[in-house]
Amino acid sequence: MDKAKVQRSVQLAVAESVFHKTGKIFVPVASSARHVHLCRADVEKLFGKGYELQKFKDLSQPGQFACKEQVTVQGPKGKLERVRVLGPERKDTQVEIALTDSFALGIRPPVRMSGKISGTPGCTLIGPAGQAEISEGVIVAARHLHISPEQAKLFGLQDGQSVRLRSEGERTVVFENVVVRAGNGHELEVHIDTDEANAIAMSGSPMMEVLK
Repeated sequence: MDKAKVQRSVQLAVAESVFHKTGKIFVPVASSARHVHLCRADVEKLFGKGYELQKFKDLSQPGQFACKEQVTVQGPKGKLERVRVLGPERKDTQVEIALTDSFALGIRPPVRMSGKISGTPGCTLIGPAGQAEISEGVIVAARHLHISPEQAKLFGLQDGQSVRLRSEGERTVVFENVVVRAGNGHELEVHIDTDEANAIAMSGSPMMEVLK
């Protein structure tokens, strides 16, 4: 078991232990950097016909992985280079950035849950074999809490529920409107973007308290 998996196992054990003793819910938090999800057609436009994405490393959510491939995201004003592709492939291409990134690109994406791309702005993706013009799909990901069915039952949380999240440290913050994503294929972890992580001076792999 690698270091990250060991750390995650410890965090989950701590979360359950604290809940049983105090009734308080503490969850591990991860900062999600800018990344791209690609559909099959855009994989081939960017990397060549028949190309298959190559796994770089597994991510915390079951079945999700970072790919070796990186692309350039081009907007009306500027570009972001070496943006990581995440797998597996999806039905629709989606680009997730922070608001700070949007200023550099000249794009003003809405805050959305992943997969909710209708009416969002598009951009140009550039890869080693070509480029893909997407008419929509650029979003700032809404902060959310992944949780398995078993964990949700233990903590009394439901899919789609909105909770508050309190950080501790020098820059204590309470995040509002954190959406619970419960179900198979989810594992206990809150995802915030890099702007939000910087706002709380996040370092390491902290845990935050869930306030219902």
